[in-house]
Amino acid sequence: MNSQRGKGATDPAAEPPRLEDDFGFAIGVVFRAYAKAVEAAVADIPGGPRGYFVLMAAVQGHANSQRSLANRLGIDRTIMTYLLDDLEKAGLVERRPDPSDRRNRHILPTEHGTRRWQELSGPVGQAEQQLLENLPDEARATFRTLLCTLAHHVSSPTT
Repeated sequence: MNSQRGKGATDPAAEPPRLEDDFGFAIGVVFRAYAKAVEAAVADIPGGPRGYFVLMAAVQGHANSQRSLANRLGIDRTIMTYLLDDLEKAGLVERRPDPSDRRNRHILPTEHGTRRWQELSGPVGQAEQQLLENLPDEARATFRTLLCTLAHHVSSPTT
C-alpha cells in the first residue's frame, strides 16, 4: 500500500497514513460501492446480489450442494434456505436430491433462470466497469486478476 506507514515509525516528520491508504478501509469502500451498483442492477432478483450469485453458481454448475454453496458465498444456512425458497418461487432455480446422497440438494437453474442470469450479466458487468473506470485500461485487468486470485486463495478450504 503506502510506504508512509513504514516511514512513520522512524521519521517523526512523516505524515501519518491516511484512512484511504488503509487496506481494510479501502477494500470496504470498494466493496460497498460494488454492492450498491450491483444491487441496483439485480433489484428484481430475490435476494438481490446474493440471489444473483446463487443463480450464477447454479448456471455455471457450481451449486452441487446447498450447504457447500452457503459456505462458499458466506451465507448462513438458514438464510440460504429462505433465499432458495424465494428463487424457486420466482422460477429461477430448482432443488433436486443428490442421487448419491439424498440429504444433499443440487441447485439447478431453470430455463427462465438461465435466461435471467444471461440478461443480468450485462448490467452487472457494466456496474463493474463503471467502478473500475478510473483505473488505466491495463491496470483494470491486472487489478481484477489479482483480486480474483486473492479471493480464490482465501476462500479455498485449506485456508
